[in-house]
Amino acid sequence: MAVTTKLLLAILLSVFLLSAANAIRDYQGQHGQQGQRDTRLTQAQQCRVQRLTGSQPSERIDSEGGFTELWDENEEQFQCAGVAPMRNVIRRNSLSLPNFHPMPRLVYIERGQGMMGITYPGCAETFQSQQSFQAGREPREERGQGRQSDQHQKVHRIRQGDVVAIPAGAAHWCYNDGEEDLVAVSVNDLNHQSNQLDQNLRAFYLAGGVPESGRQSVQIGQRQQSTQRFQNIFRAFDRELMAEAFNIPAEIVSKMQEEQSERGLIVNVREGMRMVRPDEEREEFEEQGRGQQWWEEAIGNGLEENICTMKIRTNMEHRRQADIYSRQAGKINHVNRQKLPILKYMDMSATKGTLYPNAMMTPHWSVNGHCVVYVQRGDAQVQVVDHRGQQVMNDRVNQGEMFVVPQYFASTMRSGQNGFEFVVFRTSSEPMNNQLAGYTSVIRAMPIEVLTNAYQISPNEAQHLKTNRGGESFLLSPQQKSF
Repeated sequence: MAVTTKLLLAILLSVFLLSAANAIRDYQGQHGQQGQRDTRLTQAQQCRVQRLTGSQPSERIDSEGGFTELWDENEEQFQCAGVAPMRNVIRRNSLSLPNFHPMPRLVYIERGQGMMGITYPGCAETFQSQQSFQAGREPREERGQGRQSDQHQKVHRIRQGDVVAIPAGAAHWCYNDGEEDLVAVSVNDLNHQSNQLDQNLRAFYLAGGVPESGRQSVQIGQRQQSTQRFQNIFRAFDRELMAEAFNIPAEIVSKMQEEQSERGLIVNVREGMRMVRPDEEREEFEEQGRGQQWWEEAIGNGLEENICTMKIRTNMEHRRQADIYSRQAGKINHVNRQKLPILKYMDMSATKGTLYPNAMMTPHWSVNGHCVVYVQRGDAQVQVVDHRGQQVMNDRVNQGEMFVVPQYFASTMRSGQNGFEFVVFRTSSEPMNNQLAGYTSVIRAMPIEVLTNAYQISPNEAQHLKTNRGGESFLLSPQQKSF
């Protein structure tokens, strides 16, 4: 009997220790990524922010097929968030040349449409040119000669309102086959664990380079060396060595190594482009039918996507997919790791917001990440308060500007007479906010007795403080004063 009791106790103890170990491992898995981010913060990135303001690009790089605008990552607010924003304008029938970068990049397509290819290392060429898609003008072909076959990785259609995830180290290109300029606003997370170089924006181009004559810098200083960060990496290799590596004539390598600095980072496509891609109508139908599938991907079903087949884009313009909607105030659409599972590897997310005229976003703070806000249309009055109870921002922001709201800093915004549209890039794949006013706020969750003693107000006043916004939550409609 004693032996049986000891054996039972040993089994119970083993089960307990195993459960504890699993719990610790789950906790580390959930919080390890954030911990890695925190331990890599440099002294300059510890958010000693004195002043926040709407910021315009400080540098413009002109190319023959468009231009690239860069915000200064050395600006205090961008250093705090550890990000480098940029904006690419690709003209009709132009190609943004292939490149890769050491940090993840989240892209918002502000205007236009096109095709994008993202090449993942080690993934197979799953598309073959038995059926091809024509983009732009028809290439010239010799009569009587068939078109050569081609194999490549998947090409994605991108449109206005899309958010596109580009992982660190993945080579990518973009081609504008539409009828208007393609405008892409991006945020690069310099502080992500994948970037072990430094806190400067850089990209490794496989062709092209920055034209010295086309560089227009509003701000000098550290930006003087920016032209060295966007150059063709092939040009420095030995020509004969590259010819041997590719098993091609040295003359072809010479063409790969040509600087052609007058062409820049975005080039005109001389004869149009055609390539294999899925049927667009079927692809759109599949996109609309993913409403239930994303949940299975989020919780895991034993058949999770691998990096080669992961979805890299989703659209934030669909009204039916809005996460928060108010007839009087506006709408909010979040794209996090649940809607776009690839974001869990990038630890980033995005939000598209629309505030109707004079509507307001409730005062709130972000629990687990910084917010980089891009103004798409309209204007708004923005206030941000730090832990000292001091305003670090009280400005009106306008179209084309960008600003940062650091983690835990409380903020609010009220739209102007023409409304306000904005996009938020976040340094967390599953962001959380805490609200100060509204139905789900921390104030409403507190007992009346706590509020009466904290603010020295009457119970009736405390009741109004808790409930006067009714059922409104994150978006607050313009209100007529009722007191």
